[in-house]
Amino acid sequence: MATFPTPPNHHGVLPFAACASDDWLPAVRAMPPDSFRNFNKLLRGMKPAHTDSGDAHSLSPPHERVLAQALGLQAPDGLIPWAAWQHLQAGGAPGARAWAHITPCHWAMGREQATMTDPAALNLQEGESRTLLAAMQPYFETHGITLHYANPTRWLAEGEMFRDLPSASLDRVLGRNVGPWLSGGVAGRAMRLLQNEMQMLLYTHAVNDARATRRQLSVNSFWVSASGALPDNFKAPAAGNISTSRELAQAAFSDDWADYAQAWAALDASEGARLLALQQGGETVRLSLCGEQSALSLETASIGIFTKLTSIFGTKPLPGLLETL
Repeated sequence: MATFPTPPNHHGVLPFAACASDDWLPAVRAMPPDSFRNFNKLLRGMKPAHTDSGDAHSLSPPHERVLAQALGLQAPDGLIPWAAWQHLQAGGAPGARAWAHITPCHWAMGREQATMTDPAALNLQEGESRTLLAAMQPYFETHGITLHYANPTRWLAEGEMFRDLPSASLDRVLGRNVGPWLSGGVAGRAMRLLQNEMQMLLYTHAVNDARATRRQLSVNSFWVSASGALPDNFKAPAAGNISTSRELAQAAFSDDWADYAQAWAALDASEGARLLALQQGGETVRLSLCGEQSALSLETASIGIFTKLTSIFGTKPLPGLLETL
């Protein structure tokens, strides 16, 4: 994983600025030019800083790779230790132990595949989540895994299994067939066995019986993500002010391109305007445009006349840049 040079004062990361769907490009080309007014002004004062090239099948999506680079988290695909890092940020002491996130979720079962439903659609309550965690904990313990409650749709899991178990980000699997994203290897097979055991346990669990009476989706599986371990004595480098804008994600997951266009316009009016004002005020700004394969990061250009002219005439308007992702 490459690293950026000296961090900027402000770094804006835009996940799902480009999407793999065949309907994405026509939707972007149909958007009114004003949808990107602030971002286009911002780009006129920028130059390319870094390109992260990949493919749509990597376990770690481009926006997570960009964030990991900025935060000094060097790791192979699927092993960016987000669970450990977030535990550290919350005041925990992950040390060099291995951690992961466990997401209780609903898999929509078809004849040939299972599709991941957005966990937010469960509207899972804290009491339900804690009850399910308590029921599942003994099974996880047989694999050397300890579960800790974090929030209704995220549990923190500690266990040596996660040190070398690559896992796919939820952003890769939401609304998709889970099959291609399941981990392989010995640890992956053990995790699939545990998932099968939990599916049988959850099928008749009282929490799901109560949810059925309320016509709510059942919790019938779980997803592992954010697996890995921080290096010994890890200290995050100074990374400036990093903001990640998730406004485009939900529309992308649901393939709702009308909502996606509206989300871009709203994002331009909020994050685009904010970053533009910072740049016009003399701050150094980095903008990372992230698709499902690659990411392009641009940064405030120096003020020299030659550099300014190169920036103005060498940087495409935003829609053109998005097509390269």
